[in-house]
Amino acid sequence: MKLKRRQFLFFSSLSAIGLGFIGCVTRQAGKNGGMAASKAAIPATPAKNELLWRFVSVADTGTGDQGQYAVAKAMTDYHSKNAYDLVVLAGDNIYNNGEMEKIAAVFERPYAPLLKQGVKFQAVLGNHDIRTANGELQLKYVGFNMKDRYYTFRRDNVQFFALDTNTNADWEKQLKWLEQELSASNAPWKVVFGHHPVYASGVYGSNPAFIKSFTPLFQKYGVQLYINGHEHHYERTRSLNGTTYLICGGGAGTRPVGRSEWTEYSAEKLSFAAYEVYADRIEISGIGTDNRVFDKGIIPLKSA
Repeated sequence: MKLKRRQFLFFSSLSAIGLGFIGCVTRQAGKNGGMAASKAAIPATPAKNELLWRFVSVADTGTGDQGQYAVAKAMTDYHSKNAYDLVVLAGDNIYNNGEMEKIAAVFERPYAPLLKQGVKFQAVLGNHDIRTANGELQLKYVGFNMKDRYYTFRRDNVQFFALDTNTNADWEKQLKWLEQELSASNAPWKVVFGHHPVYASGVYGSNPAFIKSFTPLFQKYGVQLYINGHEHHYERTRSLNGTTYLICGGGAGTRPVGRSEWTEYSAEKLSFAAYEVYADRIEISGIGTDNRVFDKGIIPLKSA
């Protein structure tokens, strides 16, 4: 049946109105940030050609023993199939006392295959690292790429904020700096990392002081991810006021870990974490020394 011109225009206008309404509902669902909206924004089988880049994280590495080399090999194996050029190194880089004379054994040799391929390590200081010269020698070591005790850098669509979480840090100055940098950032993804946990279910547990000082800033400025070590296990929380907390402290040894009400996954495993960054999500994988992915999680981009 042929439509007259006037009928055609009428039905066309109805179609446009319908599409506009659907678009409005979709945008409103995104603003509400509900569970249904989050699931709708993430396809069941994400198209891999949308991948922007990858990075990995690991912590509590600097022993130079068999456990560290096993994790380092798994990181190298992962790189051979899933190329990345950044490692977030979340402290305790040199055991037991941050002695720089051990740097070859605990860093340069274990990660030689990655370093030779141009993978850049961005480190922070752990509590063991500050036992020698308050960590100043590590700050000067070119392989750790630390601009200062706390610093920021941007890679593609992600801005990283590296913190000194040790007890002797200048907290008043550092928190003021962090808020200034977070408020000035226009990066869609904001990732903070330090050595000590905010939330944890291991030997040390959560840090009430950090919960009080960090979480309001993370919520206010849209930090989607906090990465740390110190606890020698792997643990991923559910989203807590928009932030996922990821412990990757099984870089050389392990300790027992339990579960808390906010724990999404925890494991006492020698391991590292890998991150695939998309425009609308970050996919997290916990990877063991057997090269198997034992945990998968997705962080959706927060609604504007």
